[in-house]
Amino acid sequence: MNVIYSSDHFWVLAYPAQQGFELLDKEYMRTLFLQGASAWHFRHAMEAIPENERDDESIDAFLDDYCTDAARPIVIH
Repeated sequence: MNVIYSSDHFWVLAYPAQQGFELLDKEYMRTLFLQGASAWHFRHAMEAIPENERDDESIDAFLDDYCTDAARPIVIH
């Protein structure tokens, strides 16, 4: 596991062995694991963000959109 992005609101973790990514939303306590084609699309969508728009606010908005309706709540027992 490698942390490839960290902000006040999100972590993005890469799992090279599984060829996947995990998006962790710190604010809303939700997570989304992407593997296979969805991980490929996510990686290319991240790479398509123009360099001059790669600030925490823009990336967090992108990640929030990505998690909407797909992320699952993080449950602590």
